[in-house]
Amino acid sequence: MKQPSLTGTITALVTPFARGNVALDELRKLVRTQLKAGIDGIVPMGTTGESPTVTHEEHLEVVQTVVEVVAGRVPVIAGTGSNSTREAVKLTRSAHELGVDAMLVVAPYYNKPNQTGLVAHFSRIAEATDKPIVLYSIPGRCGIEIGVDTVVALRAKYPHVRYIKEAGGSVDRVDQLKSALGKDITVLSGDDSLTLPFMSVGAEGVISVASNLLPKQVSKMVRLAAANDFAKASKIHRELYPIFKALFVEPNPVPVKVAMKRAGLIGSADVRMPLCKLSRDGNRVLSSALKALKSR
Repeated sequence: MKQPSLTGTITALVTPFARGNVALDELRKLVRTQLKAGIDGIVPMGTTGESPTVTHEEHLEVVQTVVEVVAGRVPVIAGTGSNSTREAVKLTRSAHELGVDAMLVVAPYYNKPNQTGLVAHFSRIAEATDKPIVLYSIPGRCGIEIGVDTVVALRAKYPHVRYIKEAGGSVDRVDQLKSALGKDITVLSGDDSLTLPFMSVGAEGVISVASNLLPKQVSKMVRLAAANDFAKASKIHRELYPIFKALFVEPNPVPVKVAMKRAGLIGSADVRMPLCKLSRDGNRVLSSALKALKSR
């Protein structure tokens, strides 16, 4: 099958809630806003979408809703990862049937398999679909890193495993992946504040939290970097850097939901427990960054 281009600015979409339930009308509105802003792709049900605390029914309902609203205009990359291989395979098959363009699959968390276990885990998932698999390495949340040799082994075995969201905070990792695989791997930044440094050594875009709030600005920065205009891209990066950091002053997506509510993009900043409201100190940091951004 024809593989979509998963590059540029891809939004890790929040899941709006109202009175404890998924607010589907707000979700539809949010997706339309993203499309109008010129975003390059959308990820429903990643960490930013609070995938750990929605039910399986809600998970698939959100994915289906996003697919319907997007209607093929940009790639939809559904989060289908789990620390249970069976569960990840089941979610991947279900998302495939719902018509997504690709799957974002995080490394198994908590049970911490070794690299042999990771190869087996991702192999089972890759065999459940012929659509692109975006590996997701985020050691800070999972306790393990997807090793470069593991990525090489998976890429050699499965042609559709050719993307990785890299959220380990290391520019060196991007160099290692590109040295090992070159054009055979597409690297996407998993940290807004590192998008530009990552792209300077070969990454092709970002799966962004900040683009929930600032889709046009983040997209412009990434397009400039992709065109090798790092002088102009750096100027935007400097302007956005305080908000990039403030959006992670407390666990994601707590700060970004607060910022989006203030901007009128969603009606409630509610998150599901065990996440909780932004603290007073967190509010102070976020407010300061938003004020600085507004004054530019």
